[in-house]
Formats: sequence, structure tokens, C-alpha cells
Amino acid sequence: TSVLSLFPSMSKDLSELMKEATKEVHEQAENTPFMKNFQKGQVSLHEFKLVTASLYFIYSALEEETERNKDNPVYAPVHFPAELHRKAALEKDLEYFYGSNWREEIPCPEATQKYVERLHYVGKNHPELLVAHAYTRYLGDLSGGQVLKKIAQKALQLPSTGEGLAFFTFDGVSNATKFKQLYRSRMNALEMDLATKKRVLEEAKKAFLLNIQVFEALQELMSKGQENGYPMQPKAELRTRSVNKSHEHGPAPGKESERTNRRHTDMMPTTPLVRWILAIGFLATTVAVALFAM
Repeated sequence: TSVLSLFPSMSKDLSELMKEATKEVHEQAENTPFMKNFQKGQVSLHEFKLVTASLYFIYSALEEETERNKDNPVYAPVHFPAELHRKAALEKDLEYFYGSNWREEIPCPEATQKYVERLHYVGKNHPELLVAHAYTRYLGDLSGGQVLKKIAQKALQLPSTGEGLAFFTFDGVSNATKFKQLYRSRMNALEMDLATKKRVLEEAKKAFLLNIQVFEALQELMSKGQENGYPMQPKAELRTRSVNKSHEHGPAPGKESERTNRRHTDMMPTTPLVRWILAIGFLATTVAVALFAM
């Protein structure tokens, strides 16, 4: 069914049309067991690391293309690099989780690469569609991401000083509600004809599907017990370096550190299906909340 036939009044604000066009995908996300499970803290560090790695590739591509189009009138009004860009934050998180050689260790599954290629294609050939990807991801991170940050920090026993959670921290946004209002008003003011508006809405739905495909691929990777092509071993996930850092201003690491590390591996749910409902929900929450909780 075409977007135009669904929404005969295309004079509506783009943000409202985006909400309506993605309603079905949002309902699919809402009807998963993820919400209750994640709120119980049923998430493992293995999945969290893999999710973070894929997000790094996605945001690297997105931000390369938004920088390319920062002066293009079809995107420039919603270009907020200081407030929203996530690549640098993800680099910090990956170094914390994987160590200084993280670039050589993180996997990039085929589905993630497909998403990356779509972002580059859009940025180079159809920059007017970039707003669909930027709005879907950034506003989701700013909204639902704050809930996930608290849950992940507690469930994974991450340091209260924020290591491993830089992705969720928006130092450039002092008031999230006001900033989202500003972003929506800028987006709604973008000049586009009906055909372009339709294509933007279709691209927003494509963004949802690309994200879901990424996490399904990560599920398959995890079910095979592999990370970067090698068998995953039950082990303390956070390196000694990271544990020591978290104790710089507190007790020296010892038995308590060992217990913390054990919790990182012992908290894994018993089946890949349950664990990956959580990981896919990580995507669903950050994307869906952006469209429906603002």
C-alpha cells in the first residue's frame, strides 16, 4: 500500500507522518517479550559488545554521509554533530570492552555491511532521504537510550562513572525534551514535494527493517558461539585494565572484582533465543521510542 493512499493529507508535519508510516513496525516491536525481560536485567555482556560493534559501523557510515551533506539544504537544517554524533562515543565504549586493538577484534556481519552500504548509497545519491535514517536513530538514542543506559549499567555491573556507556551520554544536549522539539521543528520545515515526502517515509520503514536484519544476523553469530570468527569462551568479560580503572578512587581490586567479573558471565540467560530477544529489543526500543514517546 502506498504512503500517499494511506495518508491523503500529506500536508501533515513530517514527524507526524513518520510516526504513522512506521506504526506497524512499532507494534511488532512492542509485541515482543523484550520489554519485560530487559527490565529484569536479562542481558549479557557478549550481546552488548556485539551490538555496540555493529552500531559503530552504522554510525560511522551515517556520520560520514551527514558530514558530506552538512551544507546541502535537504539535510543541513537537522545537522547537529556536536549534540548527536555517536561515533566517538562508540569508539570509547569499544576500547573499554575490547581493549586498544578493538578495531581488529570487532566483527562486521553481512547484514551490518548491507546497512552501511545503504547509508553510503543514500548519502551519495539521494541525500534527501538521510533525514529518515538520522531521525530514526538519533532521536531513538536520545529517548529510549536513557532507559537502556540505566538498565545496562545495573545488569552488567558497569562502573558508576560511565565506562562502557558513552554511547548513551549526550553531553551536548542539556534538555532532551527541548532539543527534540527543536529537531522536529527543523525536520518539519524541510522543503520537499509529495513524491519526496513519500520516499522519506518509505526510507524510514527501510531503516527499521535494516536494523532488525542486523540484529538477526548477530543472533546467528552468537548462536554459533563465535565472535570475530573464533569460539567464544566463558570468561571474565571486562579486562583487568578496565576493572583497575574503575577502582582508581576506591578499594583495590580483589575478591570483589572477581565476583563482579563472574556476574558478567553468569548472568547470561540460558538460551540464545531469550538472549537475542533482548538484543533485538535494544534496537526496537531506541528506534521505536523516538517515534512514539516524544
